[in-house]
Amino acid sequence: MTTALILRTLDLRMVYHVGKVEVDALRGVSIDVARGEFVAIVGPSGCGKSTLLHLLGGLARPSSGEILVDGVLVSAAADAERTRVRREKIGFVFQRFNLLPTLTVRGNLEIALQIQGDGVPTRERLVETLEMVGLSHKLNMKPLDLSAGEQQRIAIARAIIGKPAIVLADEPTGNLDSVNSDMVLALFRELNGKLGQTILMITHNPEAAAVAHRTIEMRDGRVASHGVMQSVVTGAGT
Repeated sequence: MTTALILRTLDLRMVYHVGKVEVDALRGVSIDVARGEFVAIVGPSGCGKSTLLHLLGGLARPSSGEILVDGVLVSAAADAERTRVRREKIGFVFQRFNLLPTLTVRGNLEIALQIQGDGVPTRERLVETLEMVGLSHKLNMKPLDLSAGEQQRIAIARAIIGKPAIVLADEPTGNLDSVNSDMVLALFRELNGKLGQTILMITHNPEAAAVAHRTIEMRDGRVASHGVMQSVVTGAGT
């Protein structure tokens, strides 16, 4: 049975100009991600994996090539359409959490939905989302009163509260110790397994990559190898 694709790139290229020097960050990257799949992208620093994630998230436009996100050809879309796709279809998790320190946990989740145009969420929705990450009792606390592991779990809650088609995670365990890293990775696996959430995760850690269905290895701006896809759960994020 064919599994529907939620993400596809075709011959994706990205060239940066540093003075008069051209830097080829991506050199013809083609990948497919199935709906409900959990994919890890690995590779050494400078291989292009962060550039790839930024392009997939609509944070930059490629020099050439195609990007299809949940049926939308975002590489050819106007800025307003790319912004809409990013707002409605993609949740981001970053290495440095990027929570707003002056807002409570509740405020951080509320503003995420307001940016998406969903208005202010009910308390029930907030608590339900926080229960997924095991932190419903932290609703009224501020980020700086939380541990690093708790902050990252709140960041994951923020990413999924809008029920995005795809979660893009950039080194989500990079600032965590081994205990909290294991907790975050277990949470990703649970979200993927129980909810069918599509996850694309960048990591330099082979232990983190091992929790995914499949690993894509990058080197020098190219895909060096594609792992074998395991069975996936479909239907989430729609």
